[in-house]
Parts: sequence; C-alpha cells; structure tokens
Amino acid sequence: MTKPVVLASSSPRRKELLEKTGLKFIVDAAEINEDHGRRTKPAELAKIISLEKAKAVAARHPGSIIIAADTFGMLDGRLLGKPRDEEEARDMLKSMGGRRHRVITGFTILDTATGKTVSKAVETSVYFRKLGKEEIAAYVRTGEPLDKAGAYAIQGLGAQLVEKIEGDYYNVIGLPLVALARELNRFGVNLPSGLIPAAPRIHRLTSPLKKPPVN
Repeated sequence: MTKPVVLASSSPRRKELLEKTGLKFIVDAAEINEDHGRRTKPAELAKIISLEKAKAVAARHPGSIIIAADTFGMLDGRLLGKPRDEEEARDMLKSMGGRRHRVITGFTILDTATGKTVSKAVETSVYFRKLGKEEIAAYVRTGEPLDKAGAYAIQGLGAQLVEKIEGDYYNVIGLPLVALARELNRFGVNLPSGLIPAAPRIHRLTSPLKKPPVN
C-alpha cells in the first residue's frame, strides 16, 4: 500500500510543480522561523531548514511521506531571499544584472512511519543579461518580484531577465524535480508517469511588461 504524501510548503509554485508530476499529495504548510542568518555553508543551510520544515508537520501525519524544501539565491557570498519592498527588489536585480548567481534548494523527504530521512541540496547557476534602470523599475512595478527569492520568477515575466541557466530549471522555481524523483523512488514512491515534465525554453523579450510565449 502506498503511503500518503504530504507537501510541507505554503508555496503555490512548489504545489504546482509537484502536481505536474501526477503525484497525489496533500499540502500542510510548515510554520517555522526560517533563520537564514546561521553561519553555515549555503547548501547545508538549505538542507537544515528543509529538515526543520519536514519535522514541523511530521507528528500530524503518521504513516506518511513528508516532502519539504527551502530555496534561496547566492551572489558574492550574500544570500538573496525575498525582498522586503520595491526598493530592495530594485537593488537586488541591479546587483544581479549581467552576472551569474546561484540558486540553491534544499529538500527533505521524511517517512514518519520508519523515521527514515534524507536531505539533499541542488544548485543551479543562473546568468542574467545586462539590465537597464527603467527595465528593472518596470518589472518591479508588475509586483512579481516581491514574494520571490532573488526578486524574480523565472517561470513568469522574470524569464526575460535570464540569459541562460546551468542545471535544473525547476530548482530555480523551488523544487528540483529530477533529484526529488530519484530520492522518492528510494522511499517506495514512484511518479505515475515515470517522467519529469520538460522544462520550457528561456525566452528573450524586448519589454519587461510582456509575458513569455506559451510553449
């Protein structure tokens, strides 16, 4: 008998990604203090916070498989979380223009029946093209950057800021599906299709107010 699967996240983007795989699950968002100021390596920090999220909901779901994750960016040794306001979003985007930054997602899978736990971290390199001041301002005015780590959404209007990526596209959104599927298999959870949905191409647009074309 397949154990119930629980996604311990309030992120609509993670929910949407997991739904793309065809996996049946419920959502029970973990409420913890996400302390990103701890002095540890970024990959370890992402794994630690994802583990804390998984443990926070574990007691509510006996006999279940818990999935939790934490995502943030890194630039010049500085963590790129969600901007506090429009000014910080503009400053963040300005600092990333024409440069490479790293996006790190830590995820944890926890079997509440056996206590078996695995935590992994996946890194994707994202290269931004050079960004103009007015272009940044126009993008920030859309409101999209304000609840996103790194102040952009690669799956939305923010796709036009990206020159290229190296690594898992879905990792940038918040859930590295390839690595997650591999680890779920070791917990006896297989994706119904056995396949990861294809990642869209990165599109270059001329206006920050246009939406990327649908593949």
